[in-house]
Amino acid sequence: MLILGIESSCDETGVALVEAAGAGVPALRAHALHSQIQMHQAYGGVVPELASRDHIRRVLPLTEQVLAEAGRGLPDLDVVAYTRGPGLAGALLVGAGVACALGAALDKPVLGVHHLEGHLLSPFLSADPPEFPFVALLVSGGHTQLMRVDGVGRYQLLGETIDDAAGEAFDKSAKLLGLGYPGGPALSRLAEQGDPAAFKLPRPLLHSGDLDFSFAGLKTAVMTQARKLGDALEARKADLAASTQAAIVDVLVKKSLAALQESGLRRLVVAGGVGANRELRQQLDAACARRGVRVHYPELSLCTDNGAMIAMAAAMRLQAGVQQARRAYAFDVQPRWPLDALVAGRSLSSP
Repeated sequence: MLILGIESSCDETGVALVEAAGAGVPALRAHALHSQIQMHQAYGGVVPELASRDHIRRVLPLTEQVLAEAGRGLPDLDVVAYTRGPGLAGALLVGAGVACALGAALDKPVLGVHHLEGHLLSPFLSADPPEFPFVALLVSGGHTQLMRVDGVGRYQLLGETIDDAAGEAFDKSAKLLGLGYPGGPALSRLAEQGDPAAFKLPRPLLHSGDLDFSFAGLKTAVMTQARKLGDALEARKADLAASTQAAIVDVLVKKSLAALQESGLRRLVVAGGVGANRELRQQLDAACARRGVRVHYPELSLCTDNGAMIAMAAAMRLQAGVQQARRAYAFDVQPRWPLDALVAGRSLSSP
């Protein structure tokens, strides 16, 4: 079964081919990704209309590129999968429209995929894929969750952010420090030159007794500290960046360890864009090694939004029998698709 996956939820256009055979882990055959970072840098953030227009320009050439790389043609496809949500409405419509048009033209079934489930299952694309069950730390954009994952579609929410997510804390703190877009990676790079103990910043909800997160207060503390420094900020910017990163990573690591202890599981999966953060990986690797816990990550190139994770999620859902691809080409998108549709383990209905 050969699955084409199309991702267009925000500012990356991703296309990939995944092949599933039997009950084994599906294999990535080819993928291509175009990032819009350079285009949006002039505006300091994503401009939705520009993002949608760029997806239109990129998705078909990327599809041709992926098919050529895999040595396959459109008639070889068995399923066309696409990101149905959440994300930017216009951007999602591009991917959904192209996927359903391809499906109709080829008389192939289509399948709408939840973007966050794509991230959640993306470590299965790595050279060291996890095994069920495991605890997942999902840190993607405006989402920070801890979940127990017993299988495809079998998810239990253990904790989530009640305000700003970890990714937002990185991005908003970077903006307060006058760093460029995208802010999170810029802050992480600057943090490598600073002292993480230079400023005493809060670790919100670290001792709350539950597995929820809150990073809005940290952002406020960074803003307050930056104002206090005034003209001295430029000289201390690396230290403040390092201290900010240390606070975020500390909370993520300790909450993840608490989730492992409460669940009794010995396997942790980290997924989403923040999962590429070097300091987070180092701290988690060290802490889990001391406790005999295995940690799994997506490949660094697959931490951001990409078509491979969408194709993989579709393949795994089809293998597990929790969703069926359909020859139904009227489509909608879900820009604010509630996470409880994912958490409850219900089949995610395609339009």
